[in-house]
Amino acid sequence: MKTVLAFGSFDILHPGHLYYLEEAKRHGDKLIVIVARDESIRKLKGHEPKYNQHERLEHVRALSYVDKAVLGQSIQDPYEIVEDINPDVICFGYDQKTFATDVKAELKKRGLKADVVTIGPFREHEFKSSKLKEKFR
Repeated sequence: MKTVLAFGSFDILHPGHLYYLEEAKRHGDKLIVIVARDESIRKLKGHEPKYNQHERLEHVRALSYVDKAVLGQSIQDPYEIVEDINPDVICFGYDQKTFATDVKAELKKRGLKADVVTIGPFREHEFKSSKLKEKFR
């Protein structure tokens, strides 16, 4: 069984997120999604999430093609959860380029052998979280 890992904030779950997760699922048999903690969103994006981490986690868990959804680790070692899951494939969204580069080095350092895949955008001019948030403020 091939395990796929995907990451995200998923603050306003929109068609771009659904596309990303559906495409990630196509890379394996089991899709595990890591939902960012509130503290991570504050640190990385510089603002409060619209929905708290538990609400966002439940939104993702409700998707039929997500086999498991969990909250991310603390900021101290965000890769610990990757090591625990030890996936065969890690999928990133097209706008997560920095993370995709960082994770390759971290996988090598930890002796993990997952393929890293970047999923292309789905109508990014329409379904980009930052653009949607402007509409809902």
